[in-house]
Amino acid sequence: MAAQDVTLIAFGPSANCTLDLCPLEWSVFQYLPSIPANAIFISVFSLLLAVHLIQGVWYKAWTYMACMAIGCGLELVGYAGRVMLHENPFDFNAFLLNLIPITIAPVFFCAAIYVQLTQVINYTDRSISRFNPRFISFIFIPCDIISLVLQGTGGALSAGAETVSETDLGVDVSKAGLIFQVITLIVFIGLSADYFFALRRRHRRIGMKTERELRIVLGWLSAATILILIRCVFRIVELKDGYFAPAFRDEGTFIAFESVFMCIGVACMNIGHPARAFRTRLTTTETISPIELRRSK
Repeated sequence: MAAQDVTLIAFGPSANCTLDLCPLEWSVFQYLPSIPANAIFISVFSLLLAVHLIQGVWYKAWTYMACMAIGCGLELVGYAGRVMLHENPFDFNAFLLNLIPITIAPVFFCAAIYVQLTQVINYTDRSISRFNPRFISFIFIPCDIISLVLQGTGGALSAGAETVSETDLGVDVSKAGLIFQVITLIVFIGLSADYFFALRRRHRRIGMKTERELRIVLGWLSAATILILIRCVFRIVELKDGYFAPAFRDEGTFIAFESVFMCIGVACMNIGHPARAFRTRLTTTETISPIELRRSK
């Protein structure tokens, strides 16, 4: 069969286009992902991962470390996929390698944050909490899993799609996972704010103040939570019209709201490592000493 008789396919599991055969405009992104930018993000996430591993081992914070390590590892795989797309923007496997890990990585960062609120309530003043702190793990972790499953399923459906409608179905399932993650985060932020304001009012009433290290940790983890929330909202907007819409093809916006936000967010979770507040090596089985409250002057 003559080469000119071969049907060229630009997107999907059967894609056979290359830059030698097809114009760049046929590719899903319509641009070649920046090698310098992706090299920077691979380096940054590698460094952040190394720091989280060191902190986790030193403080024996196994759950926190595991969540952060998985999230950072997924980010690294995703940016490796973008480097592969620079070589061949029609490589569907590279597209999925970029899309799925980067999309689901923040789910694990959220899980790390959810666990910390339980610990903070238990070791500050559980009596003023409107809810049993155990419910945080029982409610938010399953919600995290649901979000993860939906986003992963959306990616899997896209991986096996043979038509535009099947691809759009995968996009819609991924968006549902992201929307569910945003709703979960908003509820979590509301419950956290309610507890922290109640704690602050109680401390003012009895003339006490929260230990400085705890305030620092809560500040950094709060910043990370807000960054993840904004990032998830961005991804919903980005995927609103599918993979072939202008919003999905804007590299500058992706770098700003996905790459940069997640780098800063993960760094905040390094700086705001919970062991700074608990002042002891954390374990998942041992009891942690209550956080010291100092009487204000």
